[in-house]
Amino acid sequence: MDYVKPTIEYAELSPLLIVLAVACLGVIVEAFLPRERRHVVQSTLAGVGVLAALGATIAVGLNLDPAGADGAGQGLVGAEGSIVVDGPTIYLWGLVLVFALGGVALFAERKLEAGVSAFAGQAAALPGTDAEREASTKGLAHTEVYPLVMFAVAGMLLFPASGDLLTMFVALEVLSLPLYLLCGLARRRRLLSQEAAMKYFLLGAFSSGFFLYGLALVYGYAGSMDLAAINEAVVNGADNEILLILGIALLSVGLLFKVGAVPFQAWTPDVYQGAPTAVTAFMSAGTKVAAFGAMLRLFYVGFGADRWDWQPMLWVVAILTMLVGAVVAIAQTDVKRMLAYSAIAHTGFLITGVLGLQSAGELADGQITSLQAVLFYLTSYGVASLGAFALVTVVRDANGESSSFVRWTGLGKRSPLVAGLFAFFLLSMAGIPLTAGFVGKWAVFTVAMSAGAWPVVLVAIASSIIAVYFYVRFIRLMYFTDPEPCVEVAEVTTASPLTGLTIAVCAAATLFLGVVPGPVLDLAVHAGDFIR
Repeated sequence: MDYVKPTIEYAELSPLLIVLAVACLGVIVEAFLPRERRHVVQSTLAGVGVLAALGATIAVGLNLDPAGADGAGQGLVGAEGSIVVDGPTIYLWGLVLVFALGGVALFAERKLEAGVSAFAGQAAALPGTDAEREASTKGLAHTEVYPLVMFAVAGMLLFPASGDLLTMFVALEVLSLPLYLLCGLARRRRLLSQEAAMKYFLLGAFSSGFFLYGLALVYGYAGSMDLAAINEAVVNGADNEILLILGIALLSVGLLFKVGAVPFQAWTPDVYQGAPTAVTAFMSAGTKVAAFGAMLRLFYVGFGADRWDWQPMLWVVAILTMLVGAVVAIAQTDVKRMLAYSAIAHTGFLITGVLGLQSAGELADGQITSLQAVLFYLTSYGVASLGAFALVTVVRDANGESSSFVRWTGLGKRSPLVAGLFAFFLLSMAGIPLTAGFVGKWAVFTVAMSAGAWPVVLVAIASSIIAVYFYVRFIRLMYFTDPEPCVEVAEVTTASPLTGLTIAVCAAATLFLGVVPGPVLDLAVHAGDFIR
């Protein structure tokens, strides 16, 4: 048999290739450059790499060709069918890279920790040992966090662009493994950080195993791992449908774990609390975008014709996720854990948008699709979440970063600007009008209602009301509650321009998306549909 040379569309895949190249170059820098020079070089390399990938993404997006039988999509199926570069892929890539840029800026912050980073000086040193104290005294820093985050970004770019299940599994692992490491590298509260990393790793390994088993079952059903071929098998009604149903269920475990949906949400509060807050900020925004992008492609492209089998499952998951996230958040006394349960509730809202899948003939003129609604919601939640966690890094006491509620009491009087910005992000997450969150919730609720999922929308509205309570309660704590005399309160520490700029951009984007959502909604509409 003659060997056929594979064709790789290097220009269209350039954003992904740039990020991978920067990650590999970061490993080389870490190996050969003196330690005292690595921080500046690594942070600059990561920042420039993300900007270059973002520029390449814009260039690719402006030159996509129409595709698909009905012309509703644009782009191409590249890398021998394993990577799909279409409109939604470009939108998701841009979103991931914007959040990655904010994450790199928070990673590079050193002013808050008196000249050192928030990451441990030496990961191999046990907490409380002489080796750890020596590493801290010398001001050592883990500059390998930059190539790690670039590998995670590469996985986030590949995950929603995967054209077959095997590529999707590889992307899942490339995305997850660096995050497991990053979660355990906090300079302060090392044991809590390492515990979070271990929980994340163990549960993530189990979920990856479920995903791989589901992949095998779907392959047994369709005879192919390609999403387009799987769709053909579903449309033609291949035998052994039980394999398909079991495969969808097991694949869903892996995806629902990554987004933190019930009943796979147990890792979320512990990891969000224990990980370095810069990692939490990046992970809360970027991972959700990548995982929901992959979920949309898998369910819409591969299993869209079988939606009557998987939609009832997502109904139950969405309802439980919204209720658990909103109700349990009320009992929290730590800001990062409250935001973690808030993230769980928002996962439920996003799944509500996923349920809005309808055929083109069922859509009214001018009505946005479920894909466009979810893309906008990912944008609005991502900027609010990134900004909120960035603000958490600047509120500190004598022991460093402070996230306990009692430490934040009366913050509005001590630092009106920080408290006001944090309250603004919370109001956006609550879905208050004139914020991005309001438009996002309106979009996903509308598409779910039009698709007949009104019971889920009713639960979503009830969960939103519950969420308003604990958001407003925390705002009241900052502005209208006096601290107890015997309790040490937290103060706001001046951060470097990197953190300040990240917070300012997130606040501006949250306001802009709430007041003038049209341009971003038009961008989501222009992205078109998935192609296969």
